[in-house]
Amino acid sequence: MAAAKKEYIWGLGRRKTSVARVRIAPGEGKILVNKREVKEYFCTERRLKDVIKPLEIAEVKGKYDVFINVKGGGDTGQAGACVLGIARALVKADPELEKKLRPYGFLTRDSRMVERKKYGLRGARRGCQFSKR
Repeated sequence: MAAAKKEYIWGLGRRKTSVARVRIAPGEGKILVNKREVKEYFCTERRLKDVIKPLEIAEVKGKYDVFINVKGGGDTGQAGACVLGIARALVKADPELEKKLRPYGFLTRDSRMVERKKYGLRGARRGCQFSKR
């Protein structure tokens, strides 16, 4: 007999240049990021708390297994992308949770990106240093 196939609920999160593909399924509360434990992947306490926060606010921390594939950017962007992806997946699973998650800003895409460098400048906006002589 084949094992019952798990039904996943998907959520996509983006932040800066990071993209997180999040799958949630009913389970015992296991969280894996790129096939590693969340505590192992996000070593800093702040990033770890950020990623777990939507589950705590929605009061579903031990009810879902969360599997995240994240790439691009640094740890801040990746954590932000994970938060948005988890929140979107939770709302797909239970639309009533949107009332809890929306006030905390978990369902809002933070669109701030690094501005590109311009021709003739040292950075995005900084010009050359002025020399009078």
